[in-house]
Amino acid sequence: MTFLFKIGFLDVSIVNMIDIALVSMLLYQVYKLLKGSVAIKIFLGFLSIYLIYLLVLALRMELLSSILGQFMGVGVLAAIIIFAPEIRKFLLLIGRSSLLSSDNIWRDILFFWKKKDDTSFNINPIIEASKTLAGSNTGALMVISKSTELKFYAESGDILDAELSKRLLISIFNKYSPLHDGAVIIHNGKIKAARCILPVTEREVPAQFGLRHRAGIGMSETTDSLVLIVSEETGQISMAKNGKILHNMSFQEVRETLNDYLANHDVNERFEDLEEYEMKKRRKMAMTSKS
Repeated sequence: MTFLFKIGFLDVSIVNMIDIALVSMLLYQVYKLLKGSVAIKIFLGFLSIYLIYLLVLALRMELLSSILGQFMGVGVLAAIIIFAPEIRKFLLLIGRSSLLSSDNIWRDILFFWKKKDDTSFNINPIIEASKTLAGSNTGALMVISKSTELKFYAESGDILDAELSKRLLISIFNKYSPLHDGAVIIHNGKIKAARCILPVTEREVPAQFGLRHRAGIGMSETTDSLVLIVSEETGQISMAKNGKILHNMSFQEVRETLNDYLANHDVNERFEDLEEYEMKKRRKMAMTSKS
């Protein structure tokens, strides 16, 4: 083993440095998953109890240490139950960046003989329907998936498996339609289901975003889908991806983002964190008030 340097009685090697770097990366990813959600407060609570347990153990307070020891004994199981959504997101993140994921270049090299599935389809019905819905301030929530049919979420609504069309989308989101309350799931040029129930994000979102936006952001956190949201109040178009959002988009931006997403191009950099979006909004309001 090659030693790099020595700190007191500690010999630091290359393996130790790699170990520290990997642990740092892991903690950073955990922080990114928990940031802005209620789970971060629960995590800090668990951490505080654990530090108190170590302190009590060092001071040899037998009664208190035995009580906290029993709590820490079931702490792992409790953490798995409490942090189940965050663990699912973490595993999804690993799956996206793994060697065999569909977006990884090494998969294409290893399995070069396999033809890559073409996930693109005609998106004009989505764009044209969005224009009509936004013009009439009709709320809409569309989940576009390129990798899976999202059967778990599709089965929460009404299965359609219908060809994608502008008229069908408009009729689904018509406020007098029995299917308008919920989301539609679009995959491979078909509307797989309507009136679907989506998971709502637990993170703090700007006050201007309602339940439709919360559901869209929540769906983008738990799946690799792209979510299109039409605001019922303002008619503005938003898109959500990986828990991030693009707000007040032009139809040209919607078209470009959809095309790039379906062509397996990286669109994540275009989206803003909710905290970043809120800060930009506050700065803009401050500049407006000064002028």
